[in-house]
Amino acid sequence: MVMTDRVALVGVDWGDKKHAFEVRTTGGTRRKGWIEHRPADIHEWVAGLREEFPNGTIAVAVEQSRGAFVYALSRYEFLELLPVHPSQTAALRGVVRPSGAKSDPIDATLVCDFVEKHGDQVRTWKAADPVTRELLLLVEWRRKLVDSSTSCRQQLQATLKQYFPQALDWAGELDSAMALDFLDKWPTLDALQRSRPSTVRSFYTRHHSRSAERIEKRLAEMVSATPLHSDHALIAALSTMVGTLVALVRTTVEQIRTVEHRIKQLWSTHPDRAIFESLPGAGPALAPRLATALGTDRARWTAETLQTFSGIAPVTVGSGSSKWVHARWTCPKFLRQTFHEFASNSIPHCEWAALFYRQQRARGKGHHAAVRALAFRWIRVIVRCWKDRRPYDDALYTSRLKVAHSPIASHLSP
Repeated sequence: MVMTDRVALVGVDWGDKKHAFEVRTTGGTRRKGWIEHRPADIHEWVAGLREEFPNGTIAVAVEQSRGAFVYALSRYEFLELLPVHPSQTAALRGVVRPSGAKSDPIDATLVCDFVEKHGDQVRTWKAADPVTRELLLLVEWRRKLVDSSTSCRQQLQATLKQYFPQALDWAGELDSAMALDFLDKWPTLDALQRSRPSTVRSFYTRHHSRSAERIEKRLAEMVSATPLHSDHALIAALSTMVGTLVALVRTTVEQIRTVEHRIKQLWSTHPDRAIFESLPGAGPALAPRLATALGTDRARWTAETLQTFSGIAPVTVGSGSSKWVHARWTCPKFLRQTFHEFASNSIPHCEWAALFYRQQRARGKGHHAAVRALAFRWIRVIVRCWKDRRPYDDALYTSRLKVAHSPIASHLSP
């Protein structure tokens, strides 16, 4: 989308410490330069552009849809921000420079070239409302914290297996308060066996494990337990490692709760909350993620563009008589993961989704391919609800499947 009052195009190759840029005017003049990545320098550079072009819109194309540089520029209403995907300029670089030569000034030029030659593929960046912008960052951060917690728990489990495997049966789930307190108090089998049975029994009851039969069984196992080995050097090192991992898991779990609390606060005020909460299986984690995936600019997406951009739509490679269909590799991974996880979660909560998934598996597709096919279908439904500003109505959708004589319609409940 080209602004009618655009007076200049600026291509920027952003970097960690400085950014290369090229300015092109509507009159055909060009100039290049550098900006240091310091707030004062960036804003001084923008002020210079406004002084050079006092009227009209200045388009700034950059291989970034968010980040420090884009955030710095988003405050200026006279700037039209054009995010360009790095793979697009990389493809253009391969055409104009077969040697693969790369430099920041060259890339700034290529960004301008791409926008001028393929402007129909570049969409002006529009900031979502403040609630959605904050949610977008927090739902992604929550996912990273969850992944970090999972990684720490896996390391904790692997470490315990090397010297104190019995703890995996006696402590409980490794991200639970009981397990973390258990390992803090008794990091080794020896420390546990030197404790009084009454102390261990009291520990379990304080952590709401009140089954007397289970507690007595564990106490009996502890008394008769045999160490995996008696290498004191290994036990000392591994128990120290367990202590650090327990601290990491505890901290991460606490921070996940903090982030989830803030997400819950923001989500309660989101204008599209009713739409995304109506989706079967979305829940408190996936509903905000789906909302931030679509944003608030209802002119931005069609079902087809979102299916492709998210990586849910497959890629077909044809050559001669051969054809190969595979998953889309170049895409925003968190966005693809969001739709994939939602589709998977919808299967036990939605009759037609479960039937569609089983149909795909019966046709020979693997689990993830079948879930992607279901996500492909869900995106059409979600985008329609989002554009119409109406919650999902399962009865209405299934009735339309029957009217359209869908292959799964005959298996739906009457």
